[in-house]
Amino acid sequence: MNHIRVSIKAIIIRGGEILLTRNRDQQGIFYLLPGGGQNPGEAVADALRRECLEEVGVPVEAGPLLFVRDYISANHEFAGEHEHVHQLELMFAAILREDPARGGATNPDTMQEDIEWAPLKALQEYRLYPSALKTLLTKPLPEGALYLGDVN
Repeated sequence: MNHIRVSIKAIIIRGGEILLTRNRDQQGIFYLLPGGGQNPGEAVADALRRECLEEVGVPVEAGPLLFVRDYISANHEFAGEHEHVHQLELMFAAILREDPARGGATNPDTMQEDIEWAPLKALQEYRLYPSALKTLLTKPLPEGALYLGDVN
């Protein structure tokens, strides 16, 4: 591992649903929080706005930091594909500036197919990464940032 990548993620909840990106790999459909890598010289809030515009198609306003996660690939199921990745993920509550349209991403990730509103009560049925969110998002959100550790 040569460096630690910082990734900024948006937790956008509205009406009992969460906005996720729908992606596809060799195993099928999987879901992620919108967001991605912070560029050098880019403030965290700016990275969140840019990444959500690229993946969701609309700008967001950053709220409080909710979760912090380490992802050390060697410890997880994708170790063979992401051999030497260490990523620090900062997950912020976020508010949409306008309603996103399906297919509205301006620069989606290579595996991203679209966006989807997922019912919080049904998250156990989703292939969601990190999977720890399936339980965490069905409880009241933390008052301060919660460190999740190296979870998947």
